[in-house]
Amino acid sequence: MDRFDYIIIGAGSAGCVLAARLTEDPNVTVLLLEAGTKDNSLMVRMRAGVGQLLPTKNTYNWGFWTEEEPNLENRKMWWPRGKGWGGSSSINGMIYIRGHARDYDQWRQMGLEGWAYKDVLPYFKRSESLEGGGDDWHGGAGPLKVSKASDPNPIYKATIEAGRQAGFKVTNDFNGFPQDGGGPYQPSVHDGPRCSPARGYLHPALNRPNLTCVTDARTTRILVENGKTVGVEYADEKTKTRKSAQAGREVLLCAGAVQSPQILQLSGIGDPEELAKHGIAVVHPLKGVGQNLQDHLDVTMSWECPQPITIFSQRKGIKTLFVGLNYMLFKQGIGRRQFLESGAFLKSRPDLDRPDLQIHCVLAVMQNHGKTQVQKDGFTFHVCQLRPESRGRVGLKSADPFDDPAIYANYLAAEEDRRALREGVKMMRKVAEQAALAPYRSQELFPGPAVQTDEEIDTWIRGASETIYHPVGTCRMGPKGDPMAVVDAELKVQGLEGLRVIDASVMPTLVGGNTNAPTIMIAEKAADILLGKAALPADDAPVYEDGQKAA
Repeated sequence: MDRFDYIIIGAGSAGCVLAARLTEDPNVTVLLLEAGTKDNSLMVRMRAGVGQLLPTKNTYNWGFWTEEEPNLENRKMWWPRGKGWGGSSSINGMIYIRGHARDYDQWRQMGLEGWAYKDVLPYFKRSESLEGGGDDWHGGAGPLKVSKASDPNPIYKATIEAGRQAGFKVTNDFNGFPQDGGGPYQPSVHDGPRCSPARGYLHPALNRPNLTCVTDARTTRILVENGKTVGVEYADEKTKTRKSAQAGREVLLCAGAVQSPQILQLSGIGDPEELAKHGIAVVHPLKGVGQNLQDHLDVTMSWECPQPITIFSQRKGIKTLFVGLNYMLFKQGIGRRQFLESGAFLKSRPDLDRPDLQIHCVLAVMQNHGKTQVQKDGFTFHVCQLRPESRGRVGLKSADPFDDPAIYANYLAAEEDRRALREGVKMMRKVAEQAALAPYRSQELFPGPAVQTDEEIDTWIRGASETIYHPVGTCRMGPKGDPMAVVDAELKVQGLEGLRVIDASVMPTLVGGNTNAPTIMIAEKAADILLGKAALPADDAPVYEDGQKAA
């Protein structure tokens, strides 16, 4: 049995960060196990490739489905999750967003010392290299390259101006001061191509002799002896041949909000009642495993555009053939764009202390993850509720590690979630009606003019809403003694020695924004804990409060 100091399960965002940071110490040996393959596909590197990777089950997409959702017409929901180096950061929309500062202060208020905004901001900054250099809120020399919006399409600026005309705020930096309002997004790209943690962290570390990377390696179970984690059993994806590796120090589970709880349960770590359903012996009872699932539910509102300036016309017909070729040969053309560079953070009611709605503006008629092709020029507002009260869970379909997990998202179980999305639809109709968008807007395609009353909007939401790919919480952090917490504030699995979970599943509550940057931050902070380094000094950069003048 091969022996390493650390075994990392999953080469997604967190796994890539940990592999790079831990092997900076030449005396530390690391095995990185990944069920997928390397991130060497043109579709992964090319920003526009996201439209091909998200809608289908493929080499880089696990392509999960939820179980029937009782509040969404019993639909089974498509859940893309990244597979291979970079994980979901290799197939996502490349939007660099941290969430609101108060999201992290809320974690500290839940008893999680060291996770307040002032504590995590230094790790966000350490990870980031913002185009043009850092400032009070941004890093300028980190592994993750972050660019400023550069797409010249006029619809982006018109959307921001229409929001202002509708009475909403405007901000220049969603990750700075303040978050509230409409503005440009910052994509995690570098000189055109996607910059995932695989590119920013893992690739520069690949030549280190103390790092071993194994692809096509599906973890079948974590090995535990007498209350201590001792290693990992994994299987070749193609041959199903099983091997084991020994961890001298710790096993680091970084398989994401869907598969981290699945792997724990397959290993006999979880709720005894859930394990008994599948004949799995209890190795360590932990009722919270798989519980507390939260995700951003999203509706897509689309308008036809009277001008041929959106994705449809830009790659219609024979033009499609030249997109990849132009990118491969010259790194030019629309392959350098992901068609999503403006949006907003808005409040669905004025008494909230932070925005509860996020808007993404897409230069296409985007429906059903791009599975439904609409042959028209147009633009889409993604509207998602940021802090759902509804909670779901991830369980097992069987004891076979090659089966997909059972996902029960439980969307729209809470009335507040339904109200917020309903208000979001009304608010974005108001934005679309403004003069700034008049040259680019003709008829409303979805939900369409027939949908007007609250009841009609609710019915449409139940039939049309989809995930926007931000599941968290299934191995949540909690203070010691919390019976439903899976890990403590240092990400140690409660009651087990030598095992930590380090990924989006540990978030106790869903942050107000895209989840890739927070996952990277969590792994950066965890690396210091593992290496015995003192935490970075707290950063007291100001946080915007209502009534302040924007910087």
